[in-house]
Amino acid sequence: MKPARVLLLAFLLTAQAWAQSSPSRSSLPTAEPSSTQLLAELRQGGYVLYFRHAATDFSQNDERMKSYEDCASQRNLVDRGRADARAAGAAIRELKIPIDRVLASPFCRTVETAQLLFGHAEKMAEVRGGPAEPGSDRYAELKKILATPVRRGANLVVVSHGNPFYSVAGPPYLAEGEAAVVKPLGADFRIVARVRVDGWEALKRVD
Repeated sequence: MKPARVLLLAFLLTAQAWAQSSPSRSSLPTAEPSSTQLLAELRQGGYVLYFRHAATDFSQNDERMKSYEDCASQRNLVDRGRADARAAGAAIRELKIPIDRVLASPFCRTVETAQLLFGHAEKMAEVRGGPAEPGSDRYAELKKILATPVRRGANLVVVSHGNPFYSVAGPPYLAEGEAAVVKPLGADFRIVARVRVDGWEALKRVD
């Protein structure tokens, strides 16, 4: 093969790899509803609420964990994260937003966040954390969950990590404790709004 063709082929393969690894969408809503509209929609149900776990201790990591139950060898919530999750959960209950199932990545920080928010959690490997891999099939099951319609009168909750959501929904990352309000569309999903960890308390002021 001629050198020029070799260079062209290498360029095309590199460009293809870059395209596959780069997010092709944004997790920011295109037209965010007013607080009044958002609260009304959430009370009617039919959405997925995707939470990133609450604030953690970044001096810790998961490199030495032996199992998901090995909390001592994982990155865990800090007291501020626990307080934030309790406050957000209390606000959601006060706002009378109906919650059905609560699915959680099996890591300790996500399970604890879910329990502090809603009092219970279903550990589910399909929503577990991992590296950011936009365009790959690693998080295909999570994408399916976000795309599957939810019955009216209830909302599905997923408590997971920043990387999985970034990989299927695009940038920017969710902050710790932040939630994305997701509208399932069957084959895909749409981001309706993003709610910071203290945003649920703010929604009470429009009620």
